[in-house]
Amino acid sequence: MSKPVLGVCVTGSFCTFEKVFAQLEGLTRHFSLLPIFSFNAAGLDTRFGKAADHVARLKQLSGRDPILTIPQAEPIGPKGMTDILAVVPCTGNTLAKLAHSIVDTPVTMAVKSHLRNGRPVVVGVSTNDALAGAAQNLAALQNRKHYYFVPYRQDNSAKKPTSLVADFSRLEETLWRALEGKQVQPMVLGET
Repeated sequence: MSKPVLGVCVTGSFCTFEKVFAQLEGLTRHFSLLPIFSFNAAGLDTRFGKAADHVARLKQLSGRDPILTIPQAEPIGPKGMTDILAVVPCTGNTLAKLAHSIVDTPVTMAVKSHLRNGRPVVVGVSTNDALAGAAQNLAALQNRKHYYFVPYRQDNSAKKPTSLVADFSRLEETLWRALEGKQVQPMVLGET
């Protein structure tokens, strides 16, 4: 039996890249990875590393050239290229775009294209305004068919009271449950 194809959609929550990439290394045992980057994730150098290094790392890990443009992402649905997508990490900006069906990055095109086949999309939220401006978008996606969430928590309620971050150590569990059409529970975790 062949491995399910996991489209790994990376958006610009750069501070979580290391946690996400570490989880993806383990996932290669059970999934074939197809990396997809937002324009910011693929193009911005930050204090968390160089964009080219992040792209190269996922290329090496997956053995595939990452999808970096909207035209490259468009055939995902029509060609049935993915069994499941994971938007990890998912910024507040990307949450808003997905909630309002805005397609202006390779990641948002990948999700739109993938959803046409009624296949699951896993979201690993990571945004400082999840309990503020982004709350309505988070709620909208939680109420939509085919969206599943990596369990999340406030990462520092004293210093960042509106911030949420996924527990990326629960990514694999969430993927398998989503492939069964189920949301892993509990979805909201206590603070560490």
